[in-house]
Amino acid sequence: MNPGQNSAPEAPARHTMDSAITKKLADELRVYANRRQTPLTIRQLYEFGSDDNEGMRLRAAKFLHCEVPVRLAHMVRNLENLPYGLSDMPSVRRIRGLYTQSFHEILNFPHPQTLEDEAAFTRLVDRMKNRHANVVATMACGLMELKAVKPAEVEAEQIRHFLDRFYLSRIGIRVLIGQHIALHEERGDGWVGIICAHTAPAHVAREAGRQAQTLCRMNYGVTPPVEIAGREDLTFTYIPTHLHHMLFELIKNSLRATVEKHGADDHLPPVKIVVAGGSGSEDVTIKVADEGGGIPRSGIDRIWTYLYTTGKLPDTMPTGEEEMVAMAGYGYGLPITRLYARYFGGDVQLISMEGYGTDAYLYLNRLGTHEEALPTGLEVLQQQVG
Repeated sequence: MNPGQNSAPEAPARHTMDSAITKKLADELRVYANRRQTPLTIRQLYEFGSDDNEGMRLRAAKFLHCEVPVRLAHMVRNLENLPYGLSDMPSVRRIRGLYTQSFHEILNFPHPQTLEDEAAFTRLVDRMKNRHANVVATMACGLMELKAVKPAEVEAEQIRHFLDRFYLSRIGIRVLIGQHIALHEERGDGWVGIICAHTAPAHVAREAGRQAQTLCRMNYGVTPPVEIAGREDLTFTYIPTHLHHMLFELIKNSLRATVEKHGADDHLPPVKIVVAGGSGSEDVTIKVADEGGGIPRSGIDRIWTYLYTTGKLPDTMPTGEEEMVAMAGYGYGLPITRLYARYFGGDVQLISMEGYGTDAYLYLNRLGTHEEALPTGLEVLQQQVG
């Protein structure tokens, strides 16, 4: 059973701690923000978790107890130094308070020494994970707040750079916590936590395509067909939920562009997905190609900025991450998709022919040896938890 189940609901943050931060806590944040983070690889996470026993989970809890406060402190420092006054926006201050609260709680939790400690610690990090579930939507609100007072600065390169670092850090924390929580769950063959040794890109693309088509049909009444070709038998070690997130976003964009280009036609051109990558290749490459009219060259650079969108911006921002599943409008899909790809050494590139369509290339490191995209340092997991 997941130790995070049946836990008491999280109480509202006390002003998200932003207005009640003590000098001692500020000093602790500063100390931990100056420590090196410990980037890991998919292979390390998989191999460490493969030793399925209670002792392994206790060692993992000890590692998280040391590592997560460092990562949280880096995020708080990042949020304190956002350019153009973004740090002072109410929504961003709220996020900073949430991460400060989590830092305070984990720092004040005793270092796990027993299996009972590990179970309690797992419940703590599960609550933390749930507490931060709406951060993407809240940050989008913060950008909207900045746009209301400084519209030109929202797409500035400095803003994108800071947000890229912030979201990469967030992905990393959620991977570590999610992996630890999932180690308590019964999974199928080849699964270790949230990682699957038999991740099949063609299968994930098919599922993501079906969901994107359902959303497209809900929005437009029609949907283009989705065709999959290439290495349908290919499998590799990866995090399937990450792959699904990336493919869903790319397919969704292609479906929308196709319908908006061709109208509600019964014979819409298909969105074509090609999976490539042999046993000797370093990367798995997935192409998502459409005939949706393409993107002007003048807009290519802007698609990687936050809040830029070729669709209609919604009248209101969502209140939760789960509500950000829309056909278009929030301007977060592509930048965050690229960060998910880059997190373990991949990338996303777009090649567009204005007037015809766009090919999106998703590159994934299939060897599982690429470290997380974190700013500094590497220390071996077992050294941290000894």
